[in-house]
Amino acid sequence: MAERKAIFITGGGSGIGRAVAQRFAREGWFVGLADISESGMRETAALLPAGVSSTHRLDVRDRLAWDEALADFAEQTGGRIDVMFNNAGVAFSGPLSEMQESEIDMLVDVNFRGVIYGAQAARPYLANTPGSCLLNTASAAGLYGIANMATYSATKFGVRAITEALDVEWAADGIKVRDLMPGFIDTPLLEKPGNSQTNVTMRDNVVDAKIDFIPVEDVSQAAWDAVHGKKVHSLVGKTAKQLSFMARFAPGLVRRRSLAPME
Repeated sequence: MAERKAIFITGGGSGIGRAVAQRFAREGWFVGLADISESGMRETAALLPAGVSSTHRLDVRDRLAWDEALADFAEQTGGRIDVMFNNAGVAFSGPLSEMQESEIDMLVDVNFRGVIYGAQAARPYLANTPGSCLLNTASAAGLYGIANMATYSATKFGVRAITEALDVEWAADGIKVRDLMPGFIDTPLLEKPGNSQTNVTMRDNVVDAKIDFIPVEDVSQAAWDAVHGKKVHSLVGKTAKQLSFMARFAPGLVRRRSLAPME
């Protein structure tokens, strides 16, 4: 096991995490699946070849749980973690005035605090694994603030900042730090109301904000390329690339396009 490369994936029970698990498993990597959904992890594991994965129930908001999960995973990999994939995330949308405190806290705690905890907890393992990489899931919403997704966008701006800072901070240890900045993936999660005060779904808000839906397979390939490439930020999908260009050269246009109407 010590010679097999290893990746630890949060949010491994569905969506991007599941697709990335499948992508890396096809290349012969050992995959650690972490999630709060044990059934989701079992479903992902069933899609992978036998004997190439382990499951770890993990709430990314719990710093101690991070240490326990990574120690358990490292026992099975001979101590190596080649890639720590900070992917777990939640989504709420709607005007900030409608958001409940619990929804704001969940966004900040999972999407931002969880990424910081994961980076901190994984660093010793990454530092001891040559050529290692911390990979974070950011978003196209981290390129320019999206109306009616203010807190969500803010957390993804934060992930972008963490990525840039740690890529410099950890360079001396030989650790690459990268992030993925995709548009949204059309999953059942987005069919739920954006928050407790509205019937408008997260999917509706994404469509109104003109953010594209992209195949999850595109994101999994981008993850593979990011781990093996030199770009700090990987823009995934047409909208992410357009937003990146316009945020730099035509921010007024981005502002007008991001004004998603709420009904």
